[in-house]
Amino acid sequence: MQWVRATALVAGAAVMAGGADAQTKQQVTGPVATYWMSAKTTSGFGGMMGGGERPSMASMMGAAMGGGSNVSKTLSLQLGSSRKAPAAPTAEHVPPAALRAGQSLPLLTPRAQPKQRVEETPAAMPENYKPKGRMLIFWGCGQHAKAGQPIVIDFAKMAAGQAPAGLEALSRSLAVTAMQPPSPGRNATYGEWPNEKTRTTVPAGGSLIGDHLIRGNYSPDIQFALTPGQDFLGPLQLTSNAASGQLSWNPVANARGYLATAVGAGEDETMVMWSSSEIQASAFALPEYLSNADLARLVASKALMGPAVTNCTIPQEVLRIAPQAMVQLAAYGGETNISYPPRPADPKTLWNIDWTLKVRYKSQTATMLGMDMAGMGGGEEAGSPEGRGQKPQSPLGAPGLGGAILRGLGGRLPGL
Repeated sequence: MQWVRATALVAGAAVMAGGADAQTKQQVTGPVATYWMSAKTTSGFGGMMGGGERPSMASMMGAAMGGGSNVSKTLSLQLGSSRKAPAAPTAEHVPPAALRAGQSLPLLTPRAQPKQRVEETPAAMPENYKPKGRMLIFWGCGQHAKAGQPIVIDFAKMAAGQAPAGLEALSRSLAVTAMQPPSPGRNATYGEWPNEKTRTTVPAGGSLIGDHLIRGNYSPDIQFALTPGQDFLGPLQLTSNAASGQLSWNPVANARGYLATAVGAGEDETMVMWSSSEIQASAFALPEYLSNADLARLVASKALMGPAVTNCTIPQEVLRIAPQAMVQLAAYGGETNISYPPRPADPKTLWNIDWTLKVRYKSQTATMLGMDMAGMGGGEEAGSPEGRGQKPQSPLGAPGLGGAILRGLGGRLPGL
């Protein structure tokens, strides 16, 4: 039995040693600079924006003539540093030629605006005003809505303090971790692009592949190369957009999750909202970009459709109310994260980080249900013969209180 006792002692010592190693916490300093790149590909109605905040005339003309790709790309660059610039802060991003956005993208430091005190007078509601209308909320893919749907929000009852059944569950948080990009408030010095100095846009054929250099007088040089797997996501195209509610789309390489939504207006001041989420939660509240960890968790919970899913059916109960709904589809692409220098393998070695890089990706599209984007020039909606010649209703025409509720449930739809 002595050998058993000796073996146990050796094993116990090994466990204790392993535990001690596991508890060794590596000392880390920095990073001095943090750089974020947000890359988005937009098609459909959104692609007409041409990478800017206003519709591109060329894209609109192309759509009107039945041509054009209706694809645009946007790139947001944010540099934050713990260093104060010795003089006026200057920085630039030297991109690969494949980006086709110029030889240099200046990272401008926003000028501090003087704080102005604004006296806001709350808008007076008309005497005896009673809000009208309803909002019906559905979720999940399928020919028919599952039991317990829709949640009916009656604006008059809400104004009177009567919350509908199921609203609490719908409003629960999806526990998404708020992302903290560089900003003037978080960093000693900050620069961004696009900015008031230059609003050069990235063409539809622009690419992130190749060598990048960020340099300035308040940041260490940041040098890295992006591979084909770290480029813009490809455009989302609805390969099926039937008036019957059947949606299908092309698989987007490197996409990690999809979300489809629809919003429309019916008769009697009724608004309807739907998302592909299989769980009863406000998927409309998801932010523009998601971290790798949140993406994996939301796909596992079925709040997002998985990367292998390429079709979804909007329930008939939604279509009966709003047959001309606006449909949005988003593909979330995760992140690329790089630190320099790399983390030392020995946890006892001090890790002095010069800079970190985060590139995050998204692709999105938006269109009217049953509309063929390639056929916009003819003024008819493909797949909806009965809708030809009819003027589409605005799917965003929510009443005042309804609009407030919409904003509270997320406001920004993923395809817009």
